[in-house]
Amino acid sequence: MNLVNLESVSHAYGPKPLLSDVSLGVEAGERIGVVGRNGGGKTTLLSVIAGAVRPDSGRVTHNRGLRVGFLSQQDDLDPTATIRQTVLGGLAEHEWAGDQRVREILSNLIGDLDLDSRAGDLSGGERRRTALSRLLIDDHDLIMLDEPTNHLDIEAIAWLAGHLAVQKSALVVVTHDRWFLDAVSTRTWEVVDGRVERYEGGYAAYVLAKAERARIAQVTEERRQNLMRKEIAWLRRGPPARTSKPKFRIEAAQALIANEPPARETVELMRFAAARLGKTVYDLEDVTLHAGGPDTGPLVLDHLTWQFGPGDRIGLIGVNGSGKSSVLRLLADTIKPDSGRVVRGKTVRLAHLSQELAELDPTRRVLETVEEVRKYLQLGKREWTASQLLERLGFRGEAQWKMVGDLSGGERRRLQLLRLLMDDPNVLLLDEPTNDLDIETLNELEDLLDGWPGTLILVSHDRYFLERVTDRSVALLGDGKLSLLPGGVDEYLERRAAGTAVTARLATAATTGRPDAGGAVSGGPATVGTVAGAAAPDTSGQVKDGGLSAKEERELRKELSRLERQLDKLGDQESRLHAAMAEAASDYAKLGSLDAQLREITAQKDTIEAEWLEVADRLGD
Repeated sequence: MNLVNLESVSHAYGPKPLLSDVSLGVEAGERIGVVGRNGGGKTTLLSVIAGAVRPDSGRVTHNRGLRVGFLSQQDDLDPTATIRQTVLGGLAEHEWAGDQRVREILSNLIGDLDLDSRAGDLSGGERRRTALSRLLIDDHDLIMLDEPTNHLDIEAIAWLAGHLAVQKSALVVVTHDRWFLDAVSTRTWEVVDGRVERYEGGYAAYVLAKAERARIAQVTEERRQNLMRKEIAWLRRGPPARTSKPKFRIEAAQALIANEPPARETVELMRFAAARLGKTVYDLEDVTLHAGGPDTGPLVLDHLTWQFGPGDRIGLIGVNGSGKSSVLRLLADTIKPDSGRVVRGKTVRLAHLSQELAELDPTRRVLETVEEVRKYLQLGKREWTASQLLERLGFRGEAQWKMVGDLSGGERRRLQLLRLLMDDPNVLLLDEPTNDLDIETLNELEDLLDGWPGTLILVSHDRYFLERVTDRSVALLGDGKLSLLPGGVDEYLERRAAGTAVTARLATAATTGRPDAGGAVSGGPATVGTVAGAAAPDTSGQVKDGGLSAKEERELRKELSRLERQLDKLGDQESRLHAAMAEAASDYAKLGSLDAQLREITAQKDTIEAEWLEVADRLGD
């Protein structure tokens, strides 16, 4: 049963048609992810479906009594009302406190806020989380969310995805967070050139199906070109001899990518890094750092010794307030450590993209702003012009001649990032570079970073982007150390759920559960003080006694072999599943089942790899 129907809907702002003769419906219980370029009409589509915008033509019908919850990008909170009044309305405390669902929403979205604070005193991110909390607590038949993951950290995004995935309400969500789309969506709509293209499944299924549509379109075009060539030849020479028609077959996805190079050629990156960076990038020696200044703000690093090496691509993870941006500012030399020292390599050429954008001359044109830094840039083995790179990051045609003062916040961020890359750095510090970027631009940015050699340290709440462009993850868990995460974001979320990851502020204020002398949180896993290729890790708190007996070593090596056999077996299963998914590219039901099996295999591999690393560490391999 459809809750909402759109019939031949068209809508435009100015001369640009955003929706053109669109007909579609939203069924009960359906969860739809909406993707497309910035400015392409996604928000307009949501507003039309919700009834907040009346289309220029066509008809929108809602079921009688339909309850719609709509989170737009601008909230309507009463600045004089408290958070309690805004979110809970007239509910008595015993009513909402006794409701587990309400408590869970409050805890995960606004648990750090005082319920008696006025909405007018909140930051933009706090207002956003408050509005989202209010919407989720109310009962709706249809929930519509426009960029709900903005201002949420990785943990809150994971919670929100899990919460929405089990709700009975229908859902339509616009987001550039591809991991979130995969986690919640059962269908994907792409808004492009005024049309709405519909696909079954989440983001991964959408990418596969779109690639298959492109392949079929290419085959059709090739066939048309062949027919045209034959027709022209007939006109010139008369009827041709009988020829057999060219035959086309669906290539398996595995075969299509068989000759694709890896996303990043590690040897090339290391060779470049060794040539231009040398052996030292950043050495942190016994560094202590408080976020608000010496001994005054939250403790971020506590007597930390660590190395960032040439060619490292590291994702820095932590809850909001853990001090991630402070670590980047420390490396960028914009703040100093309270004690200890930061040794920076003599050949380091740094580019730092912070969350506060540097001021750009509003009277300059976009292309001029980039060309004043450099007109050409070598990325990997190819030379790019400033204009070509601008086009890759979404500045096409006349957009390159726009005045900087006329750009949106997202466009300014893209421009600032490109200026940094054009300065030809060999070390990149990126603090939330994906803010306000659409999926197509994110794909282009990922491709650019794949071909960029050097050391990359990234802070991002975009889990897909984080895992896509980095090779290792380290976390600030609130104990003053950096912890290597062999299991990536999943391991971080497990530690967070176990209570071993807190904000720097809470860690500083806590009187119990503080890290011991070895840096391990009581009851939690010990932290590791370095990454591969760095100085020897601080293994305090690890169960090691200088050496293993022959029997212990034999047992550990047997365990290592067992784990390796399991990994080989899972790898074979993974390859077979990829092949099966390629063959079932057009069978969405089967594709969903195979994808679920693949996720399970991947989770098993992650667990066994973590066990393998632990055993190898005990052996000293």
